[in-house]
Amino acid sequence: MQLIRRLFSIRMSNPILSGLCHAFVWMFIGALILSFFLWMSGMREQDLSTYTYVVHGLSLLIGGFIAGKRSGEKGWYYGGFTGIVYGLLVLLIGFLALDASFNWKDSLQLLSAFLISALGGIFGVNTQRS
Repeated sequence: MQLIRRLFSIRMSNPILSGLCHAFVWMFIGALILSFFLWMSGMREQDLSTYTYVVHGLSLLIGGFIAGKRSGEKGWYYGGFTGIVYGLLVLLIGFLALDASFNWKDSLQLLSAFLISALGGIFGVNTQRS
């Protein structure tokens, strides 16, 4: 059993990378759940924008929490930086996939990504055992 744990366990020492991986995993899970809602119910694609923001917000909060917890100090810094990188990656994907240009709403989304992840980082760094 110990051999299986050693083979399949991945431990990331960088708190920002760890927070990003957790954030994208939770975003994937949220997108999968939203896809099932879209498929199983009478929901339309136009109704998804609010739910998409909720999924991104929860993903940012969890990613910032993990980054703050792994860092052990400066949780707002590591969480906020995780949020900025997450937001830039989402904007880059939107630019490449949808040919969307950068505007002032994107800078507000980056600011909110920083604030949500920084809040998660503050909570994460304070869950350390004494």
